[in-house]
Amino acid sequence: MSWEPEVKEIERRRKLAQVQGGKDGIARQHASGRLTIRERIEALVDEGSFQEQGLATAIPDYDDDDNLTGYVPANYVVGFGRIDGRRVVVGGEDFTLKGGSPNAAGLRKSVYAEHMAVQFKVPLVRCLEGGGGSVKGGGGRKGGTVGEPVFSAPRFRIIADAMGQVPVVSTAGGAVAGFPAGRMVAAHFAVMARQTAQVMIGGPKLVERALGVSLTKDELGGAHIHCKSGIVDNIAEDEHDAFRQTRQFLSYLPTNVHQRAPRIDCADDPERMEEELLTAIPRDSNAPFDVREIVRMVMDEDSVFEMGREYGPSQMAALARLNGQPVGVLANDCRHYAGAMTAEAGQKYRRFVEMCDTFHVPIVNFVDQPGFMIGPEAERNGTIRYGMAAVCAAAQATVPWASIQIHKGFGVATAAHYGPNAYVLAWPSVESGALPLEGGVAVAFHREIAAAENPDEKRREIEEQLRQARSPFPRAESFAVHELIDPRETRPMLCRWVDWIQPQLEELTGPTTFMMRP
Repeated sequence: MSWEPEVKEIERRRKLAQVQGGKDGIARQHASGRLTIRERIEALVDEGSFQEQGLATAIPDYDDDDNLTGYVPANYVVGFGRIDGRRVVVGGEDFTLKGGSPNAAGLRKSVYAEHMAVQFKVPLVRCLEGGGGSVKGGGGRKGGTVGEPVFSAPRFRIIADAMGQVPVVSTAGGAVAGFPAGRMVAAHFAVMARQTAQVMIGGPKLVERALGVSLTKDELGGAHIHCKSGIVDNIAEDEHDAFRQTRQFLSYLPTNVHQRAPRIDCADDPERMEEELLTAIPRDSNAPFDVREIVRMVMDEDSVFEMGREYGPSQMAALARLNGQPVGVLANDCRHYAGAMTAEAGQKYRRFVEMCDTFHVPIVNFVDQPGFMIGPEAERNGTIRYGMAAVCAAAQATVPWASIQIHKGFGVATAAHYGPNAYVLAWPSVESGALPLEGGVAVAFHREIAAAENPDEKRREIEEQLRQARSPFPRAESFAVHELIDPRETRPMLCRWVDWIQPQLEELTGPTTFMMRP
């Protein structure tokens, strides 16, 4: 006796589960310029590498004779795939069914995605588009059980655990609200498509009913909102660009915290010295300059991957490579608030340091810090709290750290730019102290300035005298920095440092005390 009839039924159900929301649902998805979840997975992972889990998971409907009369697929697709040959877990909502709001089978698969990634110790990529829970079907007077058992593990524990174990990426190709929006931000890297994606706690109808405010999805949570809110790290031109950025981001990180970040062969000369670095910092200490060009000239060619450029813009954060070694790069952008640490910049800084520490990625910091942002708005935003969180993240970091003093370093905020046992290099253009000269002189010498015949001239005279005393040469002579260097020597010096820290990186694996949280 053969089991062929049952096997054929298995195959039939697997095909039914692939139907998604049918031709009409798929057509509506395409008409709005969005991919289906299966197309997203296919575009993200290496060709032919997706191995789906729960091939026949669905909500079935049977007649009185136990014949299958209806079959609604689980509206969450999850499984293993490979990105650049490395195994990952990938999953996401099927928006063509119930707008991605999870049916019972889909919810179980969505929860399993984090469990899979943690169990098998591989990165997790979410392709999100959905509206979270629904008020339909939520009643509790039908004789069945309601809610979660009191002995259940916290529902969101696995989401937090995943962030401390494996790289997590969230992408948004369409509208993401409710629980999926929570998953969106519970990631080390979040990216949304510019034209088709929105991220919201609650959608327009919910907002209008609760607050009486009528807005579109894009007005609530479009890319123009979240590039500055910090909800996402980057904006992609379309879904394919989001997947390209995902692949690039993952290339800098290990598969899990028990492995080291992958160092690759480098064709860029570690002894390369860029002539333009000699003139990169203007002699006028108040003149702006492009710190990204400095970073680009020091790091391996075409290796800089910036995150969150428009959020906390006075602070640059990027992943890059130095002689093939992945590193986290931090740099102040003096074109925004002179590089001062705002509340947003402090939050961005802390999260980035915690991410690098979680995955044992060394940090290279280009220091141009005039201090915490001051003024009434800074006080309303709680700048000192978020700034000190950044300082503490650096102070407790465990990764190798290199700091290059390039321009300014003033006040408590400067402490955020030096991890324990940091390798410190200084350029001749650096100026440091308790306060910037301009404000500090106005405070400390206000009586002398006010009594002078020409107060402005007296102020400039005092500033120039003090500026001469802030030369980096005495610090180098006192071994307050490891080396005072020609700016053109920065890449060679850092590439040598990369070689020195290799034994540390071999030993520096496993979970950290302070893992990154959303």
